[in-house]
Formats: sequence, structure tokens, C-alpha cells
Amino acid sequence: MNDTTRSFVTPEGVDLRLQIGDAGQRAGAFLLDGAIILAVLIGLTILAFAAGVLGGPNRIEAAAIIWLLIAFLLRNFYFAAFELTASAATPGKRILGLRVAARDGGRLRAEAVLVRNALRELEFFMPLAIVVARADEGGASAWMYLLAICWAGIFSLFPLFNRDRLRLGDLVGGTWVVRMPRQRLMRDMADEGAERLVRYPFTAKQLDAYGEKELHVLEDVIRRRDRKTMRAVAERIESKIGWAERDYDDYDFLAAYYAALRGRLEGRMLMGRRRRDKHAA
Repeated sequence: MNDTTRSFVTPEGVDLRLQIGDAGQRAGAFLLDGAIILAVLIGLTILAFAAGVLGGPNRIEAAAIIWLLIAFLLRNFYFAAFELTASAATPGKRILGLRVAARDGGRLRAEAVLVRNALRELEFFMPLAIVVARADEGGASAWMYLLAICWAGIFSLFPLFNRDRLRLGDLVGGTWVVRMPRQRLMRDMADEGAERLVRYPFTAKQLDAYGEKELHVLEDVIRRRDRKTMRAVAERIESKIGWAERDYDDYDFLAAYYAALRGRLEGRMLMGRRRRDKHAA
């Protein structure tokens, strides 16, 4: 196991051996997300200015209120809202192939996501607000700037001084940021699995045993093609769905179940019904 690989045992007993994201990748993802937030705010500013020019003072006040509301939502909920989705990643993290995961291998819970992002206010936004605020002249202001810069610096460098590259928010929230393969399972592999469905006629009840999160785990297992891992996963699925047949190839079985589960979830999504994981109703 190299320095960035960690044992990540899912509730199904599968050790995926994930790689943690390094400090450079995480910083890059944060800067990308910051650029997205800034671009949205610049766009809103232009719209607010245009509304003021075209509509007069009343429009300016309304536009300013909307601007402040959206700025508040972006600052406080941008990161958490994206990390609470099935991908568990902001746009910046997705671009760099990263996602948030629970360190205990279990389900990524909402409270863990909220805690890790609430602490970002303490780690970054509060000292940043002090640095960019208009300070009064005098020695006290200079000391305040210095304190804020040191504060931000300590928290920014915190991931460099622990083996798992954890932010303070990750440490408290029980999370870490891991690398995920950029490419999704290729369509021809999904089609290959669909061809096996004749031999593996799964019922709707058997497919409803899992959700989107488990689909992603299964995708990774199929891509890796590690025999021991595929055997363990096949046994777990067999037990979970009550599959009676014993004589099957693990890869064929998993590819067929992947294709069937993916089709089931996509069909439900077209009806406006998403299932994040096996725990969802």
C-alpha cells in the first residue's frame, strides 16, 4: 500500500483501497469552486447594475437584496449542498476527480457534511473577512491583519501536517477527500452487462435493494476486476437479493446486475424518483 492509499471498507465488506486527495488537488478544487462562486457574484453584480440603470432606485434596492441573499446562500451552502448529492462532490472536486467520503467506510451522513463545511467559516472565511475588510488606521489594525493572516495560514497548512491530509473540518466531521476515477464505466461495458441479462433475470424487488451509491461502488469493483473483491461483492449481493443460483461467473453476474440496476435507477429518475443509496425509501 503506497503513501496515499487507504483501506476503505464499505458496509458490504468490500475494501476498495481508495487513494486520498493530496493537498495540491484539494487546493485546486477549492480555487475552482471559489472561481465559480466569484463568477456568479460578478454576473449578479452586472445584472443588478443593469436593473438599476433601466429601472431606477426601486429596482436597485430589490436587486441589491437579491444579490445579498444569493451571496449569503453561496457562502454558506454552496459546498454543503453539492456534497450532499450522490456524487458527494462540488464542481471543483468533480473536475479534479475528488469526492468526500466517511472515514469509517459507512454512509456519508448529512451531519458530517454540515460539520466539515461549517468549520470552513472558522478556517477560511472569518480570517479572510478580516483581511479584506476596510481597517482603521493604527497599530491595532495592523495587529489584527497579522493575526488574521497567521490564523488563515495555520488552518490552510493543517492538511500538510497529518498523514491523511485532513482539514480541521474533516477531522471533526469524520470525513476525508478521496480520489475517484475520472472516467465513468464506459457505455460498451454497460451494454456488455445488458447482454447477460437473459441469463440473469433480476426482479424489480431484487434491483430495489440498492441505490446510486452502491451503483458507483459496483462500477468501481467491475472496473478493477480483482477476483477476490468480485467474489466478496457477488456473495454480498447474492445474499442481499436472495439469488438462488450458485453456478455463475462473478464478473458476468456483477456486470449483469450493474446493467440492470443502472437501468432501474435511470428509469426511476425519469419519473422524478431518485434513490441515493440502499437506506433511502
